[in-house]
Amino acid sequence: MSDRLKTVGETLIDILEANDVDTVFGIPGVHTVELYRGLAASTICHITPRHEQGAGFMADGYARISGKPGVCLVITGPGLTNIITPMAQAYQDSVPMLVISGVNARATLGKGRGHLHELPDQQAMIATLALMSHTLDDPDDLAGVLERAFAILRSGRPGPVHIEIPTDVMALPVTPPALGRAPAIRPRAEADTIREAAARCLAATRPVFLVGGGAVDAAEDILALAERLDAPLVTTTNARGAFANHPLSVPASPSLSAVRRLIADADLVLAFGTQMGQTDYDMYADNGFPALGNLIRVDIDESQLRRGPQAAVSLLSCAKTAAADLLAATTGDGGSRSTASGAGRAEAARSGAMAELTPKMQVEIGILDAIRDALPGVIIVGDSTQAVYAGNLYYEAGRPRGWFNAATGYGALGYGPPAAIGAAIAEPDAPVVCITGDGGLQFTLAEIGAAKDAGANVIFLVWNNDGYGEIETYMLDNGIAPEGVRPSAPDFLTIAEAYGLPARRLAHVNELPDALKAFRAIAGPSLIEIHQTKTVGATA
Repeated sequence: MSDRLKTVGETLIDILEANDVDTVFGIPGVHTVELYRGLAASTICHITPRHEQGAGFMADGYARISGKPGVCLVITGPGLTNIITPMAQAYQDSVPMLVISGVNARATLGKGRGHLHELPDQQAMIATLALMSHTLDDPDDLAGVLERAFAILRSGRPGPVHIEIPTDVMALPVTPPALGRAPAIRPRAEADTIREAAARCLAATRPVFLVGGGAVDAAEDILALAERLDAPLVTTTNARGAFANHPLSVPASPSLSAVRRLIADADLVLAFGTQMGQTDYDMYADNGFPALGNLIRVDIDESQLRRGPQAAVSLLSCAKTAAADLLAATTGDGGSRSTASGAGRAEAARSGAMAELTPKMQVEIGILDAIRDALPGVIIVGDSTQAVYAGNLYYEAGRPRGWFNAATGYGALGYGPPAAIGAAIAEPDAPVVCITGDGGLQFTLAEIGAAKDAGANVIFLVWNNDGYGEIETYMLDNGIAPEGVRPSAPDFLTIAEAYGLPARRLAHVNELPDALKAFRAIAGPSLIEIHQTKTVGATA
């Protein structure tokens, strides 16, 4: 039996396994190969994207569906700069992502002598958008640094964490660490604050809940509390499907007038796990979101609670614990509810919101509904394209985490295809549909090959409007002569077939359910194209 100490690279893989990591996304290079030394003998699956940006977006989609951090291995220099956009997206959308990169040998750092992949100060650059960025100078610090990284990823508001390992450290021996899962330590609101919030809940006659992506894991207790208080549940984009088809569910944007009327009429607003940012609450930047005079806000991030809007009661807590605590503290009769029931108020908001939308948007939402109904349990991952914009305004996903996209927050174009691959890897038995535009797909088109290699069960639904249709419309609406909005596109069916994917172009949107079911029955990825003007029924 060998008494050789394992290297940093080998021990890294052991620690990742101990922390329940089953998948890593990355492209190996000479600046990371030592990190791969123990990978083949491990239980961890390696997914190779075509670009480090794809690795980051795959990790994002994987994390959203699995609930575990998405892990990436990238080389120093261009590998890390290529993944900056996904890290920024993860930061904005509170997605747990662990990026482990190489960096040049310790003696060369900061010298500016032209070493391969050299950056002036890689760690300082990435620290601006990471919850933590650390350079591992001492091999025996590896276990402690990773424990801190996983504790950060699991304990507070999630986001990206970065660890860089110098190339001369990767192969050094490590004293065997004690392997174990890093703890998750989450805040819990004080009992007095819970009692104050509960008293406000019981006194309210027209409460409304605002539920964001940070509260999806708390959906069961939040729904029970909403039923007790007879409160409509307004879900932001990242929380859609958490209360699918419940009479209290309002799967519509708080940027719409009908939803704002519901909120303005409330005598109590209880917000769970939502940033309350512009892209969810003031999409049109009209400053029309109502002032909230009696707001209870639940957030895991103390700094977020200090940002607006001002709350009457702030609960520093993870949403699941706060919802359970409030449920336990509101066991009284709750006073007299309004004669307008919560379900009635929710229905008025739903119907009013749908009536606000243009006929074109209503058609697009109908297509989203057709996808949901054709593929029960479907996860729809979107890119920035017109049908996705419509869905962010109004769409009821059929399941929790059944709808997410990059058309809010950071808004990175090209996000959808690799994120859908990550989602399919996280939940391989679920149907996954990626809705992407012809412009956005070309940002990450090569990841179709990664989907094929991974056997990812993704149906890529290309919404083809011959360019950047949303931007062209915006230019025209603002009296600007459109320029730069008509990039040519390849024949996507030919591209799909070149990668070995079955593909179909629809003549009529009525063909969509059968096409989805047919491709769902085939293992691996496939592609469907809907053309906005050439596919009958794709537009009003």
